Amino acid sequence: MKQSIWKLYGFAWVTAGFFLISLIGHWVFGWFAYVNEQTQFGHPVEFSGYMVEMLRDTLENWQSEFLQLLWQVAGLAFLLYLGSPQSKEGDDRVEAKIDAILAAVDPQNADKLIDEIDQEYCGRHTDPRWAAMRKTGK
Repeated sequence: MKQSIWKLYGFAWVTAGFFLISLIGHWVFGWFAYVNEQTQFGHPVEFSGYMVEMLRDTLENWQSEFLQLLWQVAGLAFLLYLGSPQSKEGDDRVEAKIDAILAAVDPQNADKLIDEIDQEYCGRHTDPRWAAMRKTGK
């Protein structure tokens, strides 16, 4: 059963919605504040002046908040799930123990069962000792 893109990425859509609403609100209310400030001091209201001020404010906010949080979340996810040796440490140990239990409980069918599980989870067999042992037949 194929899920819709809306369900698969629901959190991303809600986050994008919050982001757009907050960005639009920032720029709209920034316009009112800019017009008020310009008229208060008797300066002309110019769109170019507003753009410079709002771009500066937006990039300043992104630098201090958005990019920092983005790095914390994306960097952690990247390091944790895509290659950090520390992220695989716990999984490798657990997987090695489960593979050993399967081999001890049902030696004739252990390879077949482990292959089926690996295929179901896109062939992600993270225990190099077990993979090497299965290749050599020992």
